[in-house]
Amino acid sequence: MAIGIGLIGTGFMGKAHAMAYRSARAIMGDVPDCRLVALCDTPMANAEKFRDQYGFEEAFDDWRRLVEHPLVEVVSVATPNMLHAEIAIAALENCKHVWCEKPMALTLEDAEAMEAAAKAAGKVTLVGYNYLYNPALLHAKELIAEGHIGEVIHVRGYFDEDYQADPDLPWTWRARVRDAGLGALGDMACHSVSMIHELVGPIESLIADMQTVYPTRALADGSGRAAVENEDAATAVLRFPNGARGLITTSRCAWGRKNRVDIEVHGTKGQISFHGERMNELRVYVNEGPMARQGMTTILTGGAHPPYGNFVPAPGHQIGFLDLKTIEGAELLRAVAEGREARIPFSEALKYERVIHAMAESARNDGKRVTI
Repeated sequence: MAIGIGLIGTGFMGKAHAMAYRSARAIMGDVPDCRLVALCDTPMANAEKFRDQYGFEEAFDDWRRLVEHPLVEVVSVATPNMLHAEIAIAALENCKHVWCEKPMALTLEDAEAMEAAAKAAGKVTLVGYNYLYNPALLHAKELIAEGHIGEVIHVRGYFDEDYQADPDLPWTWRARVRDAGLGALGDMACHSVSMIHELVGPIESLIADMQTVYPTRALADGSGRAAVENEDAATAVLRFPNGARGLITTSRCAWGRKNRVDIEVHGTKGQISFHGERMNELRVYVNEGPMARQGMTTILTGGAHPPYGNFVPAPGHQIGFLDLKTIEGAELLRAVAEGREARIPFSEALKYERVIHAMAESARNDGKRVTI
């Protein structure tokens, strides 16, 4: 029987969820069928427009009606950050499975409440860390686990974009703590944290600093200026349980960077690097053979790196961001059908939230070391 889907939010991420649900079975093959039951947005005219565009049966302008709908089994939360916790908890209390975009919530306390609600409900949860489903990253994880680059000694994670680089851009809700929570940390650095956890393991402690590049921005209506309450950039020095060290740096004011979600893992025998703007490539260096013949090897992902082959039959043709959302959606649907925990559940994503909030805590206390 088809799994009933409800979607809340119709922006870019809402569209990504809708596309994933519609494509997952056709592309992956072994994914249970789903039924697009209901969609919610405001105003109602928007809800009706996207209900038709995305292929849902019903439209609502009140998310509470959707989470109470008897035919909805899975609720996708693709709203602005300030609504994640309330909607996700309500959905779980109504015995729904939840696919929620990152970050989980505005505060660590709300994220912990979401995890507690998931545990009490016993339902499948998944948080939108789609970069972790990239075949290139999955291959990197395999190589590191096999000891291909030796013992990990240092890791560097970067996430830079330039969507706030222009000082003349108007103020938006993303600059207000009560609406967005953290800035670059919640938008981007959490992805770096997720990749580091996946490839290297959990972070033990850190020292961090934050910067608000533009303290105020002009209001769109020309009535004045408003404060930018959260960080435009942040950096943290990391320490791992095995003695390895690392670095995370992020900026939403980095001119020329569109999606620099990069990671480098350095080991005693070599290194692996991944660059998000070239997301179908993995770079590997191993200290083997004569030095004169050593160099970086570029691995171009293809059918040998599952599930790339489900999308494209040959290397070099490439998969993209929305394909990663389809892989993520397929994982959710499989987990629901099989009655198992999905990858990445609220309990795992909460670990990433703890790290970004530890970075903020350290920065607010003049770089005091914070243990995770």
